[in-house]
Amino acid sequence: MPAAEVQDAARALRDIAAQSNAWPFEEARKVVARLKKRPKDEVIFETGYGPSGLPHIGTFGEVARTTMVRHAFRVLTDDAVKTRLIAFSDDMDGLRKVPDNIPEKEMVARHLGMPLTKVPDPFGTHPSFGEHNNARLRAFLDAFGFDYEFMSSTECYLSGRFDAALLKVLERFDQVMTIMLPSLREERAQTYSPFLPVCPRTGIVLQVPIVDRDVAAGTISYDDPETGERMTTPVTGGRCKLQWKPDWAMRWVALDIDYEMAGKDLIDSVKLSSAICRTLGGAPPEGFNYELFLDENGQKISKSKGNGLTIEEWLRYASPESLSLFMYREPKAAKRLYFDVIPRHVDEYQQYLDAYPRQDARQRLSNPVWHIHAGAPPKADVPISFTMLLNLVSASNAENADTLWGFIGRYWPGVTPQSHPKLQKLVEYAIHYFRDFVLPTKKFREPSDAERAALIDLRDALSQLPEDAPAEKIQEVVYEVGRREPFLDATKKGKDGKPGVSLEWFNMLYQVLLGQEKGPRFGSFVAIYGLQNTVDMIDGALARSA
Repeated sequence: MPAAEVQDAARALRDIAAQSNAWPFEEARKVVARLKKRPKDEVIFETGYGPSGLPHIGTFGEVARTTMVRHAFRVLTDDAVKTRLIAFSDDMDGLRKVPDNIPEKEMVARHLGMPLTKVPDPFGTHPSFGEHNNARLRAFLDAFGFDYEFMSSTECYLSGRFDAALLKVLERFDQVMTIMLPSLREERAQTYSPFLPVCPRTGIVLQVPIVDRDVAAGTISYDDPETGERMTTPVTGGRCKLQWKPDWAMRWVALDIDYEMAGKDLIDSVKLSSAICRTLGGAPPEGFNYELFLDENGQKISKSKGNGLTIEEWLRYASPESLSLFMYREPKAAKRLYFDVIPRHVDEYQQYLDAYPRQDARQRLSNPVWHIHAGAPPKADVPISFTMLLNLVSASNAENADTLWGFIGRYWPGVTPQSHPKLQKLVEYAIHYFRDFVLPTKKFREPSDAERAALIDLRDALSQLPEDAPAEKIQEVVYEVGRREPFLDATKKGKDGKPGVSLEWFNMLYQVLLGQEKGPRFGSFVAIYGLQNTVDMIDGALARSA
């Protein structure tokens, strides 16, 4: 494409993006406005990570969402401004408690209070616990293909990268205290200091009162809590760490951060850190507060409790793209994050991908897959839904992918694991999900007498169809058999003008035949599973309930 046409296309895309109500564009417009007020050559996005527990899915969510905002900003500015995304690990934080979901708890407990990068790795794979958890996070971010720069708090403190900003905190100590003290309980306020000296004797990050400070020398003094000895230490070079709210503010200043989002539980912390940031002469970053994820019981997910899905668990049952869709949708609404949300997001991702080629430019910018794939979604090439695959596994009790490919290859000749690798992955996901979540809870319902009679008629009707009958023809037969009490719904009309059928008819089919509550379009399921296989399945259900 000629350069002029490329420029015209980019301009047209930018104009549509400027009006888009997709939330990444709404966020990106904040950064554009900020840049007009504070011109600079580079815009820096940040996500923060506290590696005191194993990385969880919320961490990935923050990186994914921030990446979407970053790409939206690049579109709005024709990519004329350099951008960076920093994934920052607060790995110099002192270990406050032992996480519930790790081995070697007693060993870890002996290192309470020490920086996470000084706590031995309970998993035995890295020099420290902090580095282990950092590696877990980075491995996934790398596997997903995020463009980011990993940054370690320990390295920033020890290298002197934070020194200038730390000296600024020391210089404006009183102003920082004025901001922080009203937010603290009276008892803590009496001993609070933004500086946490690292004890040279024990290596512990100390929470002790500061008894003296020397701005000119860049030092603070405190009394060793065990020996009572008066200690004087520089605030630079990794000899001190800041309390996390002043630390957050200092980091914004030191790294010149332009955008960072945070969870709803940190609203007050954002306000305090923003005030400190201004006191230090900086401008707090743009951003928004996203809602928290909830576990199966509606409780907030916690890294230390391990009560939510891990990154590895989601990826055992579904694609990274489905996880990105979960993160994209309604970031300001509290959402339940548990295993049962996975199938819906797998299928809805595919539906959005299928719709994309048929949409105009404006619709595409509101389609989640545009944001998930940075404006270049792949071609949709999965001809079957995840829900359908789960039903095929359930019906056949498939223990391997070959069984499922037998159904798929019969219905779609030429479709193979080699020709459709994404479908092969979907098959593997379905088998894992069925084994772990469907099979243990699978329970067949006994049919009533009226339901039993309907099933016999359905079996007989399906037996009369040719084996290659299309899904629509099968669905017509299913509807026709269902037009009886107690399933007849006179308030509805079918495409042929005949009375409709209630959902209870289809729910009954799945409950009695497959041992689950709901399923996909039954005619499509039968067409893929096979008419004779379905007849045999009905006979099996009738025999079970005889």
